[in-house]
Amino acid sequence: MRGVVFDGRRAEVVDDLVVRDPDPGEVRVAVAAAGLCHSDLSVVDGTIPFPVPVVLGHEGAGVVEAVGAGVTHVRPGDHVALSTLANCGTCGECDRGRPTMCRRAIGRPGRPFTRDGRPVYQFAATSAFAERTVVKAVQAVRVPDDVPLPSAALIGCGVLTGVGAVLNRAKVDRGDSVLVIGTGGIGLNVLQGARIAGALTIVAVDANPAKEAVARRFGATHFLTSAQGVRDVLPTGADHAFECVGRVELIRQAVDALDRHGQAILLGVPPATAEASFLVSSMYLDKSILGCRYGSSRPQRDIPLYAALYREGRLLLDELVTETYPVEDFEKAVADAEAGRVARGVLTF
Repeated sequence: MRGVVFDGRRAEVVDDLVVRDPDPGEVRVAVAAAGLCHSDLSVVDGTIPFPVPVVLGHEGAGVVEAVGAGVTHVRPGDHVALSTLANCGTCGECDRGRPTMCRRAIGRPGRPFTRDGRPVYQFAATSAFAERTVVKAVQAVRVPDDVPLPSAALIGCGVLTGVGAVLNRAKVDRGDSVLVIGTGGIGLNVLQGARIAGALTIVAVDANPAKEAVARRFGATHFLTSAQGVRDVLPTGADHAFECVGRVELIRQAVDALDRHGQAILLGVPPATAEASFLVSSMYLDKSILGCRYGSSRPQRDIPLYAALYREGRLLLDELVTETYPVEDFEKAVADAEAGRVARGVLTF
C-alpha cells in the first residue's frame, strides 16, 4: 500500500505500508483525496514535534471500506470526510459539546500501520496520505455522494478550522469588521466564514499581491499587502483579527489592530517555544486574545452543515482546490505549497 512516510529526516512516498483491520468502534477508509496542509510540512521541518516514523496527512476524504463492531452511523460504500478529532465522546468536555478539548484525543498517537513488520505512527489520528487508513468511528462523517471527494477532503481541516474559528470561537456577528492576516488555506476559509456570518468589512492582508483576486472571491472587501494600512480602512480598528500565519510579529499586529472590545484569534502555528508580546495597557478596553484549536468544531455537526452550505453555493470548496497531484508527485506538491503557488494542493490516490 502506498503512503507518505516521514522518518525524521525526509518524507517520501513508499509502497510497502500495511494497515490493520478496524477494531470495534473503528472505520477503515479507502482514501480518495487528501489536502496538503501547512501542518504536515510543520512536522517535516520540526515546528510540530511528532514521533517517527509517521504517515503524514490529516485532511482527507474517501469511501468507507470496512467497519468494526458497534459502528452504525456509516457503512461500506459511504462517502466520508475525515476529522482529526479522535475524541472519546464520554468525558466532561465531550458531554459539554467541546470535543476539541477532549484530553483523550490529545497527545496519544496510535500506530495502526506497519512497515517491514515495524509499527508506524499515525499523524493527527488520521494519516490521510495513505491509500487506506483506520480511524475512530467518530472521525468518519458522512457526506453526500454529489460532493466531489477532493473538495470534501478540505472540510476536514481547512474549513473546520477557518470557518469554525469565525462561527464557533469568535462568533462574528452581522455588521462586524474582520481582519484576516494571511490568505493561505486557513485564511481563505476565515474570509468565507466572515462572509457567511454577515461581516460588513472584511480586510485581507497578505504580502503576496497575486492573492488579491482569490481573497476577494472568498469574501474580502479590502486587500492590503501590509497591516500598516488597516487603520486607513478601519480607523477605530477591527472587531475581530485572525492571525493565520504563525509568526509572532504578525500576532502583535493583529492585537494592535483591534478596536475596543475587539478580539484577536490565533490560528497560525509558530514554533512550540515561541513567545509573543503586546502592550498590557492596550488590553483594558475589553480586548481579548483567543487561542483556537480546530475551529472549536463539533465535526459530526459541522461537516454536514458545511457540506449543505456548499451544495447551496454559499460555501466555496472547489475553488480551494487549486491543483491536484497523484501521490507520486508529493515532492512537487510540497514545492508548490512552500512557494505559495497554490491555495491548497490535493493528493489523489
